[in-house]
Amino acid sequence: MPITTVDIHSSIIMLAINISSLMLLLALVMCFLRIALGPTLADRVVALDVLNILAVAYCALLAIASGQPVYLDAAIALALVAFLVSVAFARFIEKSGKKL
Repeated sequence: MPITTVDIHSSIIMLAINISSLMLLLALVMCFLRIALGPTLADRVVALDVLNILAVAYCALLAIASGQPVYLDAAIALALVAFLVSVAFARFIEKSGKKL
C-alpha cells in the first residue's frame, strides 16, 4: 500500500502535537516550581498567569488534535477568566502597598 501525502501530513501533525504537548508539560512543571519557590508575591502571580496561558495553549492543542472546535470555546473562556484574575491580583498587590 503506497503512502499518500495525506498520511505524511497527518503523521507530521501528530508528531508536532506530541512534541508540543511535551513542551507544554515541561513549561507547566517549571511554572509549578516558580509558584512553590518564588521568593516574592509578584513572581508567584506572574507564574500563575503563565500557567493560565499554558492551559489556554493546551486547550487549543487539544482542539487541533481532536478536531473538535468546542475546545477553542473553552480556551477563549479560560483566557477571559485568566485576564480577570491577573487584573485582580495586580489590584491586590497595588492596594497592599508592599514593596516587592
